[in-house]
Amino acid sequence: MPEGDSVFRLAARLRAVDGALVARGELRGGGAAGRSLAGRRVLEHATHGKHLLTRFDDGTTLHTHMRMQGSWTTTRPGRRPPVEVVRRARVRLGLEDGRTVWGVDLPVVDLVDTADEHSVVGHLGPDLLHDDFDAAEAARRLLADPDATVRTALLDQRNVAGLGNLWVNELGFVRGLHPDRPIGTVDVPGLVASARRMLVRSATVPDAYQVTTGSLRRGERHWVVGRAGRPCLRCGTSVVGRDAVEVVGSAPRRTWWCPRCQPRDALGAPEH
Repeated sequence: MPEGDSVFRLAARLRAVDGALVARGELRGGGAAGRSLAGRRVLEHATHGKHLLTRFDDGTTLHTHMRMQGSWTTTRPGRRPPVEVVRRARVRLGLEDGRTVWGVDLPVVDLVDTADEHSVVGHLGPDLLHDDFDAAEAARRLLADPDATVRTALLDQRNVAGLGNLWVNELGFVRGLHPDRPIGTVDVPGLVASARRMLVRSATVPDAYQVTTGSLRRGERHWVVGRAGRPCLRCGTSVVGRDAVEVVGSAPRRTWWCPRCQPRDALGAPEH
């Protein structure tokens, strides 16, 4: 699933079309399916967590979310994606210079007034990648339910926006936190500071995208994600993996942790 850093990088790439006039194009999904987008000029691309906001000069905003399957691609003048990709497009922006932007397999497509963007992203917590990120507010939201597990609290985008499954697992390892630890028993301000530092680096440093160990070698990019049954890169203990359905979503998500580096109890004793 695309995470906050993924969408941040996507927005940076799509800014190549900011200022362009849409000569032809339409929405092919969502409640406004069939609506023409011709005649609008792309003003800017912004993000909040995993949500992409494409703002136009007529005071409207295209709000999209990729979830598990969505993607975006831009084709040069005279080129187009394969027929099966075109059929799956939910957004088409044909620009006056001949380029075309395609939003493919997007499960969320909304066209709202820019002044009403809060109706689609207002429920989200502070965005870790925003310059004005409010760390104190993020900590307050995370601690609103002190009995929630660290994993559940961090995955809930209403608390803090931008962390997906990969980052929640890797952040837990870096902070030495078992995924089932109650959020109220940990140093939440420190946790938030680490999350912001890690996500900003991934979003802005070219070779650091979703690399948490600092190593670009195959199989060593992550501390625990995808390493179930393999030795922990820090202590050698076998990494544990399990599937679970989180409160924040119906789909099972994989959880990984090192029993030695991320002890279950608050005192830091290893699991047995």
